[in-house]
Amino acid sequence: MTMTGQQSEARPADAGTAPLHVAIIMDGNGRWAKRRGLPRTFGHREGVKALKRTVEGAAAVGVGRLTVFGFSTENWRRPAAEVSELMGLLKAYVSSDLERLAKEGVRVTILGRREGLSPDVLEVIERAERRTAENTAFHLQVAFNYGGQADIVDAARKFAKAVEEGRAKASDLDEALFERSLSTADAPPPDLIVRTSGERRLSNFLLWEGAYAELVFQDVLWPDYGPEHLKAAIAEFATRERRYGGAMVDDVLAAG
Repeated sequence: MTMTGQQSEARPADAGTAPLHVAIIMDGNGRWAKRRGLPRTFGHREGVKALKRTVEGAAAVGVGRLTVFGFSTENWRRPAAEVSELMGLLKAYVSSDLERLAKEGVRVTILGRREGLSPDVLEVIERAERRTAENTAFHLQVAFNYGGQADIVDAARKFAKAVEEGRAKASDLDEALFERSLSTADAPPPDLIVRTSGERRLSNFLLWEGAYAELVFQDVLWPDYGPEHLKAAIAEFATRERRYGGAMVDDVLAAG
């Protein structure tokens, strides 16, 4: 993967331009494995390969930030062996790719709760963020032990604590202040949210941040995903007219 220059994220992307921030719900690993008569863990391993391809593809088409849903707060309900495999894959991905990503200017950020993660997983997360903290060519955010509802609750608790301690008043709270307490506080909202596997729901992903994102659902299982599928999603994005709660231009003109 070749990175060139710093990606600008000062504005949201509009129709006809590449989305600056793409978020992906990487769905379908289990079904991919089942169709081949393999354990679910094989699907997760192939999913890591798909992630590597997609990161490269995103940078090549001008996307500056990619956020992927790696492990949700609800995924702890899965069998212990599968949870252990997912934790191991995060460690394996960082171990195998961290130096390459760092040299290519990729910044890695892990979103989500740190509580409940084992010390070895925490060490991997902190090492990845520390090693790439100064990079600016591309930003990879991995939502791990993340849930949109949990993140909103955590942000509310932060503000409530500030009020309790006298550092803020309830009347201070507005959307901008609340956003600064989310785990995504340093990121622009996603322009485009993609879900693979044919499912059509957000599954507790970026609930606040995705308020005005364009949604694209693709009928491809995540382990089969790659740059060509991302390009197809971006092509669909380019046909949309983003209104951010306002009326379409043609509608305004017609109303006179």
